[in-house]
Amino acid sequence: MDIGIEGWFILIGFTMLCIGFLAPSMRRVPLTPAIVYLAVGVILGPTLLSVFHFNPLRQSELLELLTELAVLVALFAAGIKMPAPVSWKRWRTPFLLAFLSMAVTVALIAAFGYWFLGLPLGLAVLLGAILAPTDPVLASDIQVRYTDDRDRLRFNLTCEAGMNDGTAFPFAMLGLGLLGLHELGPGGSRWLLVDVAWAGVGGVLIGVAAGVVFAWALHFLRRGRPDATGYEDFLGLGMIGVVFGLCLWVDAGGFLAVFFAAVALRQTEMRLAGQHSLEQEEPVTQLVPQVGVGALVYKEHLERLSELVLVILLGGMLFVDSWSWRAVALALFVFFVARPVSVFVGLGMTRTPMRMRAMVGWFGVRGIGSLFYLMFAINQGLDQEMALELLHLTLVVVTLSIVLHGLSAKPLMMRFWRRSAQAPIDDPGRDRPATASVG
Repeated sequence: MDIGIEGWFILIGFTMLCIGFLAPSMRRVPLTPAIVYLAVGVILGPTLLSVFHFNPLRQSELLELLTELAVLVALFAAGIKMPAPVSWKRWRTPFLLAFLSMAVTVALIAAFGYWFLGLPLGLAVLLGAILAPTDPVLASDIQVRYTDDRDRLRFNLTCEAGMNDGTAFPFAMLGLGLLGLHELGPGGSRWLLVDVAWAGVGGVLIGVAAGVVFAWALHFLRRGRPDATGYEDFLGLGMIGVVFGLCLWVDAGGFLAVFFAAVALRQTEMRLAGQHSLEQEEPVTQLVPQVGVGALVYKEHLERLSELVLVILLGGMLFVDSWSWRAVALALFVFFVARPVSVFVGLGMTRTPMRMRAMVGWFGVRGIGSLFYLMFAINQGLDQEMALELLHLTLVVVTLSIVLHGLSAKPLMMRFWRRSAQAPIDDPGRDRPATASVG
């Protein structure tokens, strides 16, 4: 059933009003907005009332674009919130999670898909790449919320999510290559050189260079025109478009580039603000970067809107017979085996506290990033039977992740803070820095 454009306006608007009015009550219950959006989609979708049905196979190009835009905005917002300065001691844990743990997760899911679900090897690897990245969009309750947030757990989860949407790309291309839909080169040489080495290194370099150049350009603009403010939102979105478009042009990793461009922009602006404060004998707090922080609220509004629309659509993709033992077994394997094992392997040589590892091992939220890679694979010419299989498995895993991780986020985070003697008094989003450290 097609509810028409007017129906969508009413549905989205009514859901936003409900969330707005219910926001004070939701702070006191273990619910996330994503669970509410999902419930709306399931109730109005083909599972119950059949008011609407969103067919992801027919609308795969549209859904790929929507999910891609949502991930890009979320990556930029995550990068802007990274605390300064960048140091290897602080970033070692999320780097290990985003690269080593990512590879282990893909391998474990691929093995499960190949040996237990009977999938072809290429499809199993592709499934691993789709489900391995954690989500920068849906995990707002367990991620950095503002630029001076010093909580170590939220930093690790946010920074990991900012990178692993990009580090999943080579594995997606490997899966497509094994299925004959992408050129791997003799002995996998093209995949190693282009999809792994260049996509990763090139994406980071392009992102860092763009962030630094952009920050310096803004610095000179503000020195000559102190009143040059008011368009920070346009500048941030423009930077996302330029960086991602450039990476598409040269086959570099666009997701990594956007995240590191935001990080470099934030770090460079902070350094320049400190230099300027010394020259002008003014406190650095009066010269906080304007694009990074000024555009942050706008980016978060875009994140919330994209989350609302996409999760309602997710609910509208599900049928009663979408639930099978294969899909549920895969979800349980991802949550209770693949994610915690990969985290413990990735952080095995670090001094990360066991409680921190356990929390990171549980909060591997799957969401919009997985939907993007699913649509990306389908649009590369994936066979319809294989596409339906991946669609079936991915939708159930993402749905269960929204429910299980959403219900457990607030209780577990509050317990973690209390045991760290840093529990916030009123608002779980306004905590003091946690004392748990990562060596």
